[in-house]
Parts: sequence; C-alpha cells; structure tokens
Amino acid sequence: MRENRILDTLAGQGITRRAFLKYCATLASLMALPPSAGKAFAEALAQAPRPSVIWLPFQECTGCTEAITRSHSPSIEGMIFDMISLDYQETLMAAAGHQAEAALHAAMERNHGKYILIVDGSVPLGLDGAYSCIAGRSNLETLKEVAAGAAAIVAMGSCAAYGGLPKAKPNPTGAVAISDVIRDKPIVNIPGCPPIPVVMTGVLAHFLTFGALPELDKLGRPKAFYGETIHDRCYRRPFYDQGKFAKTFDDEGARKGWCLFELGCKGPVTYNACASVKWNDGTSWPVESGHGCLGCSEPDFWDAGGFYKALSIPTSEVTRTAAAAVAAGAVIGAAVGLANRAKKSGAAAKHQTVTVDQLGEK
Repeated sequence: MRENRILDTLAGQGITRRAFLKYCATLASLMALPPSAGKAFAEALAQAPRPSVIWLPFQECTGCTEAITRSHSPSIEGMIFDMISLDYQETLMAAAGHQAEAALHAAMERNHGKYILIVDGSVPLGLDGAYSCIAGRSNLETLKEVAAGAAAIVAMGSCAAYGGLPKAKPNPTGAVAISDVIRDKPIVNIPGCPPIPVVMTGVLAHFLTFGALPELDKLGRPKAFYGETIHDRCYRRPFYDQGKFAKTFDDEGARKGWCLFELGCKGPVTYNACASVKWNDGTSWPVESGHGCLGCSEPDFWDAGGFYKALSIPTSEVTRTAAAAVAAGAVIGAAVGLANRAKKSGAAAKHQTVTVDQLGEK
C-alpha cells in the first residue's frame, strides 16, 4: 500500500497544484535559496510521505507550542494534517496518560530511523533527572530512548537549544541543552523565546526535500534565518546610522521611530529573522511595537541581563562612525554619479552615430 503523499493530502483539502508551487517558491525565498530550489521543494514534497514527528516537552513553559499555534504559513492545522504526521505532542494531542505513551512507542517502532524528533525545553540532570518526569521517567531517560531512533533532532526554542531560562544562574536543576546530552545525531537549533513558527516550517521542508538539515551556523542554527543580526534587518537602522536615538519609551524620538539602542536594544548582537519575517501573520515584531530586542535567540541571554541597559558601544562613537560613513558614502556616491553621467553621455553620443540602416540590421 502506497504511503499517503503530501500532495495527495493537499489535494484532498482542496489545495491546487498552483497554490502548492507558489508556497514552495515562497519557502525557498524565505530560506534565501535560489529560485530553482522552489522547484526542488515542489518535486520532493509532492512525492514524499508525511513524515512522522515526535515532539517531546521537557523543562519549558509551553510558549514554543503557543507560538507555533500562531503559525500562518502554513497554519498549525495545515502543518499537522497536510505536511507532517504529528504522532506525539502532549499539549496538542487528544490522548492522555497510558494512551499517549502507547502512541509514542507505536510511532517509534513503526518509524524507527525515519522520524523527526522535536524537543521543547531543557533537560535537568540534577537528582538523576528527578526534577522533570513524564510517565514516571526522567526527561533524560526519555530523551536518550527516543533520540536513538530519530533521523534528526530539532531543538525547539532557546531552552532546548542552549538551556534557556531553566539554566540561568544558579541553575538549581542542573538544566542543559539537548546537544549536551545527544552527540551522535544531527541536531538543528531553532532558538528564540519563543522561536518564529515559519522557521520550523522551513527546516522541516528542507529536510524532506534534501534529506538533510539546512546549512547551519556555528551555534547549529539555520543560516537562512539566523545569518544576519536583528540590527542589520531593522527598519530603524537608518536612525542608528544617523545617531538618532530614543531616550525614553515615550519621548519624541520614540514617537518618530528612532533607534532604541540607548534603551537597551540587543539587536546589534542578536541573530534572528524577526525584522523580516515578523509575527502574527507578518503583522509586527517587538521593535516595531516600540520595545527593544532582548536577544532571546542568543545563548545565556537571561544571565546577560541589562535588558534596558545599552550595549557597551558609546553612542558618540556610533555617531562619529555614522557621520564618517555618511561622508564617505557621499563622496563615493558623487564619484559613481559622475561616472554614470559620463557613461550615459558616451552612450548617447554613440547612439547618435547609429544609422537607420544599422538599426534595421539589428
């Protein structure tokens, strides 16, 4: 019996092939892949069976699950019923207790070596893992068992990726990241408190298409989404370069959309795609709402503290650097302008020597 393909499931939901191709092209664009990748996504996803996904919640606040239920491209319902087979997720599944555990072990046995394991939350090592248990077993014991049969692991959220808030000093439970426990499986970190839902979609689609995780940075994050800083993509960046900073959250500068650097924004040292992907169907993101970035997709962001304290880069230095850059840009712009005008003048003169006969030959 042929496994239920993703395209078959989509067709049953009334989704046309055209809409499917458009979605694949958009996904490729979001991941900074060439246009040809959209076609590769479409061809692979159309034939691929829905992969089994097991989602284990450990030391967490359910914020990551809450975030992904706000996914809009696709929706959480679309992802669960069309793209993947979510075989275990305590918060979202109907079953509970012994039935839920039976579903977990059935999925592990049926899809051994092929399922994707998502882990949400850190793993406590203190008291032999007794700080967090499910069905009478420690998170540590469950993680080792389920990870053994996984094809790949997604550490969902900063707690799973780095240890997050549970690991913050003094770390009484001995919380650690997933990669501190599992070292023999491919792991992709999707940090954020919580992470952006569309990043999850992109990682799953990439794995289905190419049979491997996307290109990762030194912290194990997908470069397509974590390759640039919040600062690099921020719409307030021009004000930073001009040395225009809000001094309070309600002053004239804040109302004009000036840079929030002096109010503690950690955008210059935080890598994430919040500024371009945004949240809630692309409606907004923290900086657009008037609050500085907290740096939640970076390791130990909580212990770094100083959420409302500016980074140790003097704004006077920023202003001088910006002024120098503007001046240099003006000189370069003038030179380029002169060169372009000369080029256009030359082209115009050359065009005037072209005869009607020559145009006909062309």
